[in-house]
Amino acid sequence: MLPFLSFCLLLPLDLLIHRITQAFSTIPDFTDWVVAAMLVLVYSAIALPIGFWSGFLKVDVQTSGRTIAGVLAGCLLSPGITEELFFRVLVLPHPGENVSGLMLWFWGGASLALFVVYHPLNALTFYPIGRSTFMNPVFLLLATILGVACSIAYLLIGSIWPAVALHWLAVTAWLLLLGGYRRLYG
Repeated sequence: MLPFLSFCLLLPLDLLIHRITQAFSTIPDFTDWVVAAMLVLVYSAIALPIGFWSGFLKVDVQTSGRTIAGVLAGCLLSPGITEELFFRVLVLPHPGENVSGLMLWFWGGASLALFVVYHPLNALTFYPIGRSTFMNPVFLLLATILGVACSIAYLLIGSIWPAVALHWLAVTAWLLLLGGYRRLYG
């Protein structure tokens, strides 16, 4: 997280505050949610075959009410809101900034690189229980694809909420239905 904070210090504070305000206050309309749903479908169509083919994903449904409630609520905050705030809102230009296509590619690449590298760094420092999972090449590929989908959602819509919903849905489905909980917690 330290390299990310250093990176954010390169941007003016007023720009960061503006991005946060715009991202949280932009309310998606029906069309925006349709776009987000399409991104969920595209992500699923890519991630599920890769995950099942590689053996990284397995149908493993969690049935404990306490586990389900904890994952649903916990994943909304982290990784949902926190990671989208850090890796999309603070790094990517808000659509209202009208930056050039070249700058969008630059910041999109930076955002994606930070997002992907964050996971193994997090496992090496603050979340050692996730070390084998967060360093797994299939996990990193699926995280990369998810990062692209969330970036597209944010850049098209300008609101944090569809990207949070997409991220939250992917992580909760993995944890509660596709073996993620057992992979992380045994």
